[in-house]
Amino acid sequence: MFENLKAKQNRYEELQKLVSDPKVIANNLLYQKYAREMSALSGIVSKYKEHLKVSEELNAIEKDLKEAKHDKEYTELAEHEKIELAKRLETITVELEDLLLEGDADASRDCIMEIRAGTGGVEAALFAAALFRMYSKYAVKQGWKVDPISSSVTEKGGYKEAIFSLSGQGAYGKMKYESGTHRVQRVPETEASGRIHTSAATVAVMPEAEEVEVNINTTDLRIDSFRAGGRGGQHVNVTDSAIRITHIPTGLVVSCQDERSQHKNKSKAMRVLRARLFDKLKQDQHDKLSEDRKKQVGTGDRSEKIRTYNFPDNRITDHRIKFTLHKLELVLEGDLDEMIDALKAADKKAKLGKS
Repeated sequence: MFENLKAKQNRYEELQKLVSDPKVIANNLLYQKYAREMSALSGIVSKYKEHLKVSEELNAIEKDLKEAKHDKEYTELAEHEKIELAKRLETITVELEDLLLEGDADASRDCIMEIRAGTGGVEAALFAAALFRMYSKYAVKQGWKVDPISSSVTEKGGYKEAIFSLSGQGAYGKMKYESGTHRVQRVPETEASGRIHTSAATVAVMPEAEEVEVNINTTDLRIDSFRAGGRGGQHVNVTDSAIRITHIPTGLVVSCQDERSQHKNKSKAMRVLRARLFDKLKQDQHDKLSEDRKKQVGTGDRSEKIRTYNFPDNRITDHRIKFTLHKLELVLEGDLDEMIDALKAADKKAKLGKS
């Protein structure tokens, strides 16, 4: 553990020098990347320095007690201080373990989320819209910015697809547990007989990548423009402002048509493409470390059924950790903290190998 902590301290000190380098300051993207990394390391490095200081104080008092003879009163005071320092050191060590376990290098990043209607037709699209609303409300409570990137709306007001970004401290760290298949059980408004239907939507959560982190060659891209579709009315585009970008080496395709400006649509599509490529790189790395992958709460695989939203019983259950809340309505209004905290706690326990 301490070799890891020393490496983090060395990296933090290296970053301090980098953000002071005029060449880095002149490159805004690079400066932001290093500043974000430094911010993510600051807490654990500060705690490590505290550990070193207390260790030094404890070693000094132990050495003093062994090497010199003192009066009874001084010895009693020193022994008491030694006990207090040992307790403090134990507490700091536990805190450092927690920080290391929670220390996802990408936790402090912004994230891009994709919600897609799955099985269930109209009802699945309406559920996808409900999920988008839930995440948007949660983001507002966290003080994050919600930026819609692309969407495909159905006539009933549901979403075939909704892509958006969440910007704010710790967005990815909290939202990463939402990746997977979300299932809903409820009676659709259109169902006259009152039968409960089951439908689903998939959610993908990706850390947003900086331009300097994902090298995309323009020669690897095919960019097509087309006329944006819509549900009619004065806001339908009459110019070819929609953009479709194909990353030829991977076959990834991103489309964006929500903005009236072709330039803005292209910029948003590139953000999504960078995030998908960055996410693919992370997934490939995780696959190589299969044992670590097994210790995670969920794999992030969209095909994994992670949660059921049962309306008749006002129940929401996360199947990965067998955690149930009977407050479905509140959760759908953005009250996600209890669910996310339970997932984080289970993830920590899994990584520690506790049952």
